[in-house]
Amino acid sequence: MKSRFWEKLKKPIFALAPMADVTDAAFRQIIAKYGKPDIMFTEFTSADGLFLADKTGREKLMKDLLYTESERPIVAQFFTAKPEMMERAATLAVELGFDGVDINMGCPDRGIEKQGAGAALIKTPALAREIIQAAKKGAGDLSVSIKTRIGYSKNEIETWLPELLKEEPVAVTLHARTQKEMSKVPAHWDVVSRAVEIRDELKSKTLILGNGDVLSLEEARQKAKETGADGIMLGKAIFGNPFLFCGNLRSSSVNQRLQVMVEHTKLFDTLLSGVKNFSVMKKHYKAYANGFDGAKELRMKLMETQNADEVENITTHFLDSL
Repeated sequence: MKSRFWEKLKKPIFALAPMADVTDAAFRQIIAKYGKPDIMFTEFTSADGLFLADKTGREKLMKDLLYTESERPIVAQFFTAKPEMMERAATLAVELGFDGVDINMGCPDRGIEKQGAGAALIKTPALAREIIQAAKKGAGDLSVSIKTRIGYSKNEIETWLPELLKEEPVAVTLHARTQKEMSKVPAHWDVVSRAVEIRDELKSKTLILGNGDVLSLEEARQKAKETGADGIMLGKAIFGNPFLFCGNLRSSSVNQRLQVMVEHTKLFDTLLSGVKNFSVMKKHYKAYANGFDGAKELRMKLMETQNADEVENITTHFLDSL
């Protein structure tokens, strides 16, 4: 039963963080093939845009909700400050066959915060609770989870987390920094430990996942052990390393990594051409082409490319010259 998948996951749970213009349908398919995590999320998607945008805007947003069976369990992540829009988005997730719904209450993007969504919801806990209730109503049997931060301008875990737990989400993933801190300071893993204590004190069944600065599966296991968290979400560590979740770290050969890069690029062209700018791939090239002889020169050439064919030709030429 889809709605129970969280409870079936072996602990510690290892999740891939939803990252805008990173964990799109193309990259998730690659990750599912080469090193699948226990759970994957879509990029965060505007619930308002799905129902209030024009036809072109809606079609573009629907591409954020593309997925394949290989990615399951796959959870749709939405953001909004309007409960009625969250309910409709959650209903859509059911119709599209997702395994769960996740609410973004942590994004510090100014445009999103101006809408009262993302991390801004930390300042309006009553509204945040309404949005969770609306998500549950729309999601039916699907589990509803939350991704948030430890506070807005300061650590507010003592007041913020209990508000969320009142609505009994299946899981809360904590990016262990405040909105104000963005990603400029080291993650406060001691606060994740405290979050677990608060959950236990309140006799809540909600799973607590920690997020922030974890670079390997080994480190993730250690963080889970130290904090008592039910799982760890990894984000930036996935760049250039789709093998991350199978524990290979960077043991893949240069040849293999670059071949996967070409495969990733072709998938991007096939699935997202005309929807996302090809420049989105460039941040991946910085990571794929890194740490080996000739990487800098290859990277410079890849930065000039405009399509998958050019990337394949340049990469083939480079590998032939090794």
